[in-house]
Amino acid sequence: MLEKLAQIEKNYEELTAQISSPEIMSDMKVYAKTMKQHRSLEEIVTKYREVKKMTDDLAGAKELLEIADDDEMREMATLEIADIEGRLPKAEEELKFLLLPKDPNDEKNVILEIRAGTGGDEATLFAAEVLRMYARYAERQGWKFEALDVSETGVGGIKEASVVIEGDKVYSKMRYESGVHRVQRVPATETAGRVHTSAITVAVLPEAEEVDVQINQNDLRIDTFCSSGPGGQSVNTTYSAVRLTHLPTGVVVSMQDEKSQIKNREKAMRVLRARLQEIEEQKQHDAQSAERRSQVGSGDRSEKIRTYNFKENRVSDHRIGLTVYQLDLVMEGALDEFINALTTHYQTEKLKAEVATA
Repeated sequence: MLEKLAQIEKNYEELTAQISSPEIMSDMKVYAKTMKQHRSLEEIVTKYREVKKMTDDLAGAKELLEIADDDEMREMATLEIADIEGRLPKAEEELKFLLLPKDPNDEKNVILEIRAGTGGDEATLFAAEVLRMYARYAERQGWKFEALDVSETGVGGIKEASVVIEGDKVYSKMRYESGVHRVQRVPATETAGRVHTSAITVAVLPEAEEVDVQINQNDLRIDTFCSSGPGGQSVNTTYSAVRLTHLPTGVVVSMQDEKSQIKNREKAMRVLRARLQEIEEQKQHDAQSAERRSQVGSGDRSEKIRTYNFKENRVSDHRIGLTVYQLDLVMEGALDEFINALTTHYQTEKLKAEVATA
């Protein structure tokens, strides 16, 4: 591993020199590619140098402890050794995580789809709240959050919504949000004060570029219709809404958020590409062994992943056994505790799988 890290550091230093060279800077395509390679290595090299410094400092402190001839110097060396030995294992573990093979989707933007499930109006209301929760989380991350299509209900909820989230490493952070989100609370219409359980589904799809998914126009059926609002009320009388049907797979995407048919078609194509890529990736996952899938996490959207209990101000993630009593803050986008814990959990599982197959 040390040889690999030394080579990565050497490559990083070569890229650093290339970035400032006139030849590279004069060609924007080459410059952008070089910068992307440089950024991809930067986090690993920074952590590697941190581990190297801590290791050198530890060796120096141990040497000082052996040769020190007064109590004050020995005490300083002992404290430094204890401090470094307390921090070094974590830093080394983080470095191992960084060396794991990257998911090619990690850097991508995502198409986020939310659908109301069981629970009637209460499910649609919760779907709207979860959509807002992710909008707040995106805002905290400095990401762009844009609605593609939102199907609202007369009670202020949403039946389903599609949004695109753009920014730095969106998919790498959002990927484990796919699944069934369950809510337990007393609905406003419940006179007896009984707690009801409703559910929604969340799907996080890495946005596919045209080069990732080739769509033959002959495989598409394109229908246009007048857009409508909550309860079927008419929004406009022009055929601006678009429905795309991918004939080979049967995937259907409708879009009516924009007044322009062209814009709705563009948005629908973004969602369609993401869904087709997900189908292809699911085929690849299904080809893996059941043991491998259980090690790295299936990401199955039919899996109940989280419960939001409003009466107890509690959120529980069932995959990792994490419970926090700050539901009010979570609904305002404070998802970092869950996002970080899930990432660490699945990285650890992946590292175990890598070691087992090495």
